[in-house]
Amino acid sequence: DYTDGTQNNVVASGEPGLVNAVKTIKSKKIAAEKRTTTPYMTKYERARVLGTRALQISMGAPVLVDVESETDPLQIALKELREKKIPLVVRRYLPDGFYEDWTCEELL
Repeated sequence: DYTDGTQNNVVASGEPGLVNAVKTIKSKKIAAEKRTTTPYMTKYERARVLGTRALQISMGAPVLVDVESETDPLQIALKELREKKIPLVVRRYLPDGFYEDWTCEELL
């Protein structure tokens, strides 16, 4: 998990190790209108996003939903995911070294 040059929170999915050999990673981004992967969040992406967001919440990040006396960071992250309020980007690496960025709001 890291922040890219546009200050987006990015959660990597797939095989980022394949891309390490590529020096110009910016040129490997696929435009939103040319994405080929499905707009469905996998169970692995869901687990990674929830874990990342729960960690952020436990470290004092602002909560983006009404917590209603909820104190468990994972439950708060689940509520944020249900309401599509998680401010993270899922980066899907493809076998050819290119990648697609999907916001959590776009994924079903």
